[in-house]
Amino acid sequence: METPWTHTTVLLSEAVDALLGGADAASAAPVYVDATFGRGGHSRLILSRLAVDARLIAFDKDTDALAEAATIADPRFSIRHQGFSHLGELPGASVAGVLLDLGISSPQVDNPARGFSFRAEGPLDMRMDTTRGQSVAEWLSDAEVDEITEVIRDYGEERFAGAIAKAIVARRQARGPISTTTELARIVADTVKTREPGKDPATRTFQAFRIFINAELEELQQALAASLKVLQPGGRLVVISFHSLEDRIVKQFLAKHSREVFDRRAPFAAPQVMQFKVLARVRPGAAEVAANPRSRSAIMRVAERIGAATLEQHA
Repeated sequence: METPWTHTTVLLSEAVDALLGGADAASAAPVYVDATFGRGGHSRLILSRLAVDARLIAFDKDTDALAEAATIADPRFSIRHQGFSHLGELPGASVAGVLLDLGISSPQVDNPARGFSFRAEGPLDMRMDTTRGQSVAEWLSDAEVDEITEVIRDYGEERFAGAIAKAIVARRQARGPISTTTELARIVADTVKTREPGKDPATRTFQAFRIFINAELEELQQALAASLKVLQPGGRLVVISFHSLEDRIVKQFLAKHSREVFDRRAPFAAPQVMQFKVLARVRPGAAEVAANPRSRSAIMRVAERIGAATLEQHA
């Protein structure tokens, strides 16, 4: 019998309230996007609150997520087997709200077969979409020390990145490719002699490899840029991030597009028009963190698309 891996959606009601609260919520046949379906927590609540003529389009790369989506028998709902970097393929100004719940779902972490966890033995995979692309094990089989160091340093913010990379390559040269999560975790633990209390030495390295192998930060940047194209005036952008690298990208994107920017090199040129109004920054409450400790690092940022129809409202 298969283990029923479960997932508790973070900031569930807060995210859906923010998403559906835009100026276009009452427009005819609005279209919303859940760009990270996961196990469908946000999508199900969105559907329970949508009008009969509204639509919800979901995206997800994970085939397990697609199987979960297949249990939703609602003609207003559809899902695409794509990452959210494909958001820009939707028609311009066609969407009333976009939700991005970043990171990984609990079933992905808890199921050792997915290779995301350093706590239980499994294949060293970490791909969100197991039908395509290179696994972490495959990448590590011939990656050079400098490349591994750069990934661990940049995506894991790990100060022992160089030492870990050298240990990985030395182990590979001595005993062959690293193929399991526990093998990698042992190498890191033997290399990193100090770590924050209560934090596994392998945490940052596993995060780095997962982000790299799935091109998560690049995909996030593409999706944020696409939101400018697909959101209607008054439409909402809601992003939940779980670590500083993601949140920094979201924060900087919104800061850039929520003010007028003047080009000093062209003082008489028109400024870049403000395209978003930042509405909120939300953290889980104490009760949610107590019930779901994985929510403790979550930050939700909410912004509203500004266009010709909404500039006067926000003047």
